[in-house]
Amino acid sequence: MKVGVVGLGSMGFGIAVSLLRAGNEVWGEDINPAAVRRLQSQGASSGNLAQALPLLDALVVVVLNGAQTEEVLFGEAGSVAALRKGAVVICCVTVAPDFARQMAARCEWFGVLYLDAPISGGSVKAAAGKLSVMASGVPAAFAAAQPVLQATAEKVFDLGEHAGMGSAMKAVNQMLAGTHIAAMAEAITFGLTQGISAETFLKVIPDCAGTSWMLENRAPHIVAGNYTPHSAVDIWPKDLGIVLDAAQAAGFDAPLTTAALTQFKAASAMGLGREDDAAVAKVYARASGLSLPGEG
Repeated sequence: MKVGVVGLGSMGFGIAVSLLRAGNEVWGEDINPAAVRRLQSQGASSGNLAQALPLLDALVVVVLNGAQTEEVLFGEAGSVAALRKGAVVICCVTVAPDFARQMAARCEWFGVLYLDAPISGGSVKAAAGKLSVMASGVPAAFAAAQPVLQATAEKVFDLGEHAGMGSAMKAVNQMLAGTHIAAMAEAITFGLTQGISAETFLKVIPDCAGTSWMLENRAPHIVAGNYTPHSAVDIWPKDLGIVLDAAQAAGFDAPLTTAALTQFKAASAMGLGREDDAAVAKVYARASGLSLPGEG
C-alpha cells in the first residue's frame, strides 16, 4: 500500500510507524518539520506528500479537529481533488457525526471513498499497532482501508454503512473518558483532604470497584508529578464540546459531561492547556489549597 499520513502527533506518528512496520510505503505530513524528518529517519518516503497524492491508495488524517480536517481535504491545497478515484480517506479525527457525513458526501463527489474511523487507545497502542477503531462507511471504503486497519488496529468495530456512526460512537466514548478523567482528578485530590496520599490512592483504587481505565492510565502521571502530554488538557474542551452539541441536538441533558467540561475549561484558563490531561487535578488542588506530588 502507498499511504499518506497527515498529522504526526503522538497518535498519527504511531500510526505511521505501524504502517511502515507492516511494509507499506508511507509519506508523512505535519506542520512540525521535525516530526516529518523523524518519520523519514524511520523509513518513510523523503518525497513530498502533495506530489505523491495521485499515487496513494489511502490517506490517513490524524489532525486536531474538524476545521483542520476540512482544510486538509478540501482547503486551498486540498488533498481529495488530487487523489485517484477509488482511493480511501481514513479520518481518525474526533469530529461531529454530521461533519463526518458531510466529508463523506464531498469525497464521494470526487470518486474518493471515506471511512469515518475515529480511534482510541492512546499513543502507546498507536505505536504498537493496537488501536481500537470505531468505523463506519460503505463496504468499498472498508475494503480499501483494510490493509491500513490491519497494520494499525487491534480491534475494528464495524458500525455500519453510513459515515457518522463511527463518530457518534466516539462521542459516547469521549463522554465516558472525559468524565472519568475529571472524576479521577476529583477523587485523588479528595483523598488528600482525608490524609490519603496520591501514592496510596494509586496502590489501592485500581484493585477496587471504583477504578477505570482512565484512572489507571492517568493517575500515575499525577503520582509522578509528570504532566508531559500524552493527551493534552486542551483536547477535552473540543471533544466534550462535540459531545454536548450532539446531546443538545438530540434534546438530551448531560449534566456529568457538562461538569467535566467546566473543569477542563478551568484547567485551560489556568494555563495548563498543553499539559497532560491529568493536570485537571491541579484545578481541584489549587481550589482547596492542596499540593500534588512534585509541588511545594
